[in-house]
Amino acid sequence: MHTSATDKAALFRSLHKAHTPLRLSNVWDVASARITESAGARAIAMTSAGVAWSLGVPDGSKLDRESAVAVIARIVEAVDLPVTADIEGGYSDRPEGVAATVAAVLKAGAVGINIEDGHSDPAQFVLKIAAARHAADSLGVELFINTRTDVFLAGNGSEAQQIDEAIERARLYVEAGADGIFVPGATSETAVSALVAGVAVPLNVMVGPGSIGVTELGRLGVARVSLGSGVAQSAYAVAQRAAEELLTVGTYESVAGGLDYGTLNDLFARAALR
Repeated sequence: MHTSATDKAALFRSLHKAHTPLRLSNVWDVASARITESAGARAIAMTSAGVAWSLGVPDGSKLDRESAVAVIARIVEAVDLPVTADIEGGYSDRPEGVAATVAAVLKAGAVGINIEDGHSDPAQFVLKIAAARHAADSLGVELFINTRTDVFLAGNGSEAQQIDEAIERARLYVEAGADGIFVPGATSETAVSALVAGVAVPLNVMVGPGSIGVTELGRLGVARVSLGSGVAQSAYAVAQRAAEELLTVGTYESVAGGLDYGTLNDLFARAALR
């Protein structure tokens, strides 16, 4: 039985606790969402890059709103967990366009979003956050707005300067209505500790091979960790290796260890019965 959007929103918000990070293995389609749910996830987070690639579009705000929302709706329908959608920059350069995106995302059933500043002027980006908050409030949904700042990804200045800039942006974004701050690229203990201390809302960091472990990130006060596009990249790497192996040496070891056909099929058979 599907839980109401109100209950899902409250549950998702409650999962953001410093020292016990919410662990999010990002998905991009119904299959990856069902697999993640069956593995014991507590919430489903989407990766915009994975969604875009699966639809034949490059990442970087090249996907249109309608296509993105259609995928969100299919994933929400397929799982019982709260879903948070990655909407990149809001699929619009204008606050009213972001509000329209948020309304569509909420209608699709998601209860959280990631929205990123990218190359935006922070003073202009706060208008997008405020528009997203107003749209959600108008629809009576306690949307969790996880606001991503790309200060570290841009790589400008020293680590100390990046920390200061990220904290200042976080302050502006929280004032505009952000519920969480996502700082991909902040990987050192020094940076993470400083961000936890300087950001007034739950901190989300992106993890992958070589990153600080979840237990240690929790000790530092992180409330949310996510794999970003990493799972999708790894899945597509298997497809590439399998094709290359078949077409060159004529063997098939790249597909060893795959999920059992029956296991996969049963995931969707059970979903169809709900």
